[in-house]
Amino acid sequence: MKKSIETLKNIWNIEELRNRILITVLFVAIYRFGSYVVLPGIDANMLTRLHEQTGEGLMALLNMFSGGAFSNASIFALGIMPYISASIVIQLLAIAVPYFQKLQREGESGRRKINQYTRYLTIFILLVQGPSYLINLKLTAGAALNASVDWTLFMITSTIILAAGSMFVLWLGERITDKGIGNGVSLIIMIGIIARLPQSFIQELTTRLASPGAGGLMMFLFEIVVLLGVTAAAILLVRGVRKVPVQYAKQTVGGKQYGGARQYIPLKVNAANVMPIIFAQAIMFIPITIIGFSKVDEANGFMRALVDHTSFLYNFIFFMLILLFTYLYTAITINPTQMAEDMKRNNGFIPGIKPGKSTAEYIDVIMSRITLPGSIFLGVIAVLPAFAGVFGVQPEFAQFFGGTSLLILVGVVLDTLQQVESHLVMRHYDGLLSSGRIKGRSGVAAY
Repeated sequence: MKKSIETLKNIWNIEELRNRILITVLFVAIYRFGSYVVLPGIDANMLTRLHEQTGEGLMALLNMFSGGAFSNASIFALGIMPYISASIVIQLLAIAVPYFQKLQREGESGRRKINQYTRYLTIFILLVQGPSYLINLKLTAGAALNASVDWTLFMITSTIILAAGSMFVLWLGERITDKGIGNGVSLIIMIGIIARLPQSFIQELTTRLASPGAGGLMMFLFEIVVLLGVTAAAILLVRGVRKVPVQYAKQTVGGKQYGGARQYIPLKVNAANVMPIIFAQAIMFIPITIIGFSKVDEANGFMRALVDHTSFLYNFIFFMLILLFTYLYTAITINPTQMAEDMKRNNGFIPGIKPGKSTAEYIDVIMSRITLPGSIFLGVIAVLPAFAGVFGVQPEFAQFFGGTSLLILVGVVLDTLQQVESHLVMRHYDGLLSSGRIKGRSGVAAY
């Protein structure tokens, strides 16, 4: 306890870190406030049916990603997921289309151009999802719409407001990344998830205590133990590292010898972290957007299975997408050829492996071997909520038994703590842990 209080004092004593944390809190507060700002012409007290619709199934998951803004008919109802979907498309184009490959190689100017295209695509997606959301709103909670409002005018203005709201949320995320602490977009998604946790926790506890056949308090305590176990497994997955030894040759400069020490390249078991599961979840939201939020009950058997997050088909496709995106994102972020060239340039080599091409091939093989079990483990944790539902766990609370929710929470929290740790260590303060180190997304321990 004393150690924790001392660490908090150290954090407050660092002006830059203190300002970054306060800015992050301010932007998060703005986001949460906006989640309750209802679209013009909507009576918030008449949204009971919309709340019921988003209480279970894929709609509940979509509502959770928006921090409850979806069920509140808020100006932020579409959330950040359209931007995630656009990012997926652009990254796939960067692999398959030569023009986008060229932009990636152009450095900062190419990155700005890619970001510009991502935003254009995000706006296009919003202009498609906005009317779909509003039609669903009219069908499920038509009484909430002011009778004096012209429907066509309402559609046009509200679509613009929804698109602007989502782009403003994206802007908030980018400002958090630049001036705050942590990755802004991921942090906003995490805040939306955390906002639903207390309500889900209380609902599950109430259900267990009220229904003798549900197992009572003992079953609820068992669920908490399982939840903690899954959380620990997720932390191990995010922090897991395979170290590859690198030997540096001795150099003589000015009559003095330098180098010769053995160091290690930390290769993460899950180098892509939570991005594959976010990407896969964004893809799984596409069917419900295509058929319309309000027409789920009218869909055929195949489409109904695709929008039912407890069905075998949904979870199988979700699992396979996670495996695919794990390899894809790892290939984008980890460049064995560049790593081999950097080692060769600094007179380093992996013992027993020739520098250059052989080193690149060796690193690529190691990455492939450790990525496979990492991706499978990630996929298994992702589909655990479906199994929790089989054992009677309430749908909203089941989302925290693994899945997108838990992995995003673990990944973002570790990433944010790692950044705070770096600020403390740079100014010669003790870190957040007694060992003085913590691992975040980079997979490198900060001392």
